[in-house]
Amino acid sequence: MSRKLFGTDGIRGIANREPMTATTALALAAAAGDYFRRGAHRHRVVIGKDTRLSGYLLEPALTAGFISMGMDVILVGPMPTPAIAMLTPSLRADLGVMISASHNAFQDNGIKLFGPDGNKLSDDIELEIERRMGSGTAEQALAGPRDLGRAQRLDDAPGRYMEFAKATFPAELRLDGLKVAVDCANGAAYRVAPTVLFELGAEVVPVAVSPDGFNINRDCGATAPETLATAVVAHNAHVGIALDGDGDRVRMVDETGRIVDGDQIMALIARAWRRAGKLRGGGVVSTVMSNLGLERYLRGMDLALVRARVGDRYVVEDMRKHGINVGGEQSGHIVLSDYIATGDGLVTALQVLAELVRTGKPASDVMHLFEPAPQLLRNVRYQAGDGATPLDASPVKQAIADGQTQLGDGGRLVIRKSGTEPVIRVMAEGDDASLVAAVVESVCASIEAAVR
Repeated sequence: MSRKLFGTDGIRGIANREPMTATTALALAAAAGDYFRRGAHRHRVVIGKDTRLSGYLLEPALTAGFISMGMDVILVGPMPTPAIAMLTPSLRADLGVMISASHNAFQDNGIKLFGPDGNKLSDDIELEIERRMGSGTAEQALAGPRDLGRAQRLDDAPGRYMEFAKATFPAELRLDGLKVAVDCANGAAYRVAPTVLFELGAEVVPVAVSPDGFNINRDCGATAPETLATAVVAHNAHVGIALDGDGDRVRMVDETGRIVDGDQIMALIARAWRRAGKLRGGGVVSTVMSNLGLERYLRGMDLALVRARVGDRYVVEDMRKHGINVGGEQSGHIVLSDYIATGDGLVTALQVLAELVRTGKPASDVMHLFEPAPQLLRNVRYQAGDGATPLDASPVKQAIADGQTQLGDGGRLVIRKSGTEPVIRVMAEGDDASLVAAVVESVCASIEAAVR
């Protein structure tokens, strides 16, 4: 059996269309509750969400599904994804659920599941939950009338997460004298992120902190950092932080308005932690999408770059395998496993701010550690069908093979199907920018011809 619902990061789709319907959410909760209901203790699940209108549709459906399996539900409302990863083990819950489509537009939504240890579920567990959804197993295990679960709201959940986040910032440091612009993407971190920065002493310039159910990620946040760059320059801020809609990724901006991606952030943290004796495993874990410049920079410090599959849970798997405590993605999912086993944009940003405070240097001097190799990424959308993709076409396979030959040993060509939407991502990099562009154009043209 292959996975049909779960993608790279949970289940995702258009709200109120399969699989993002109340019916499927109810069935998913029942199946997940059936899987995680083990032992004689009172079972518990934590449910959070971002600021999308459709959260009001999916939250009660999931709640009903878990209650039907005899699980108590703790509702925390709009909270960042890493807060759910943190609260799940803190509350001794058997399962954590985040309702979010991350960086997607408001019309999409998704469901991410966390195990009792706060880690995202493995492929095998997701496959088993899908199997139970289709087999009717959960329906046969419904709780009796006296054993139904109950639901309650945890009013101080934001405060608990904020205290956790602040505890990751060095106790001997403060942010006094720093003006920090923070773009919360009108998403889940719109309250907690500015508050944490203020309580640590920063002068805060809040951006995109007025969610209305529709404006999440719209021309703001980590996927549109130009908005933050404009705000940083306009307000003479020392640095900017751009989170995405569910707060698990971050991009940053220096005082000149220059945008900093996840590769540069990982390089900075690896260098700082190595200097402090905190870096473990002799390197960093990233994905096939990270720039060659990062790999070369780390090599210059005698550190390795371990490349994992795209998706922060695959990064985490390799971090565990190699005993590494810094990992992430170019897109800004940074995992610092000393603190939490999933991407946390705010916690990551605090590590960067700590380095600014320690050095006393401008962000433009601290956050640009290497010159990226020319890299180009293009997306080609296709009509999702029965599992076949344009990558199966012979002309596409030939174009990919030709592109790899042209780039040679000094370059890379990465072609992958997105795990969250019907898109083929074509990325090439090398030292010759014109050659990189030509290879990407050739491969994309072959894919587009196969789509037509």
